[in-house]
Amino acid sequence: MTPSIIQFEQVGKAYPEAGRSHTVLRDVSFAIGAGEVVAILGRSGSGKTTVLNLMAGIDQPTQGRVRVAGEDLGAMSDRERTRFRLQRIGFVYQFFNLIPTLSALENVRLPLELGGASVADADRRAMAELAAVGLADRAASFPDRLSGGEQQRVAIARALVTDPPLILADEPTGNLDPEIGDQVLALLLERSRASGRSLIMVTHSRRIAAAADRVLRVEGHGVVEAQPEPA
Repeated sequence: MTPSIIQFEQVGKAYPEAGRSHTVLRDVSFAIGAGEVVAILGRSGSGKTTVLNLMAGIDQPTQGRVRVAGEDLGAMSDRERTRFRLQRIGFVYQFFNLIPTLSALENVRLPLELGGASVADADRRAMAELAAVGLADRAASFPDRLSGGEQQRVAIARALVTDPPLILADEPTGNLDPEIGDQVLALLLERSRASGRSLIMVTHSRRIAAAADRVLRVEGHGVVEAQPEPA
């Protein structure tokens, strides 16, 4: 049996809103296996991003437990969760989230530097990741000199440079035209599957859902298994 990389155990999440408690998730339990590619679907406001934030330890459940790579995120301090994210989770965002004053190389090597890697080691590993996404020749370029597809490829290199077992992607092709989006999706899938990483993608895209191993749908305060529609 494949070990789980993510476990939700009777998770609930509510937020205070106008003096009342607004429930987003209620009694949610599911597991995602190591190496799985999973798409998370749901209408706007259903709680998809909340699920992703709980997986990352950015948000904490009101009740229940979230485990990632066997670790109980709720048992960690804020500093421990930050360190855990830096070492064990890579992030890819819809709007790339590159630092505009840093070059492509500097953006990719930043997680390594924050983790204490030497400058020489960080440069070597960051250049290797840029080469892997086909951007070695753009290492010195700043984000405003890169196309949207190039910026997202830099973001993928940054997500993978620390060799995390888990990649979380929030609408990774949502800010790209369909053709470039398909290229970025193919690259993200290839780079994740080649190394056996788990890839979790929050999306509205049928193409992404069709490419996943499993589809989860967030609806009615819960998370259920779903069948992907054809792309």
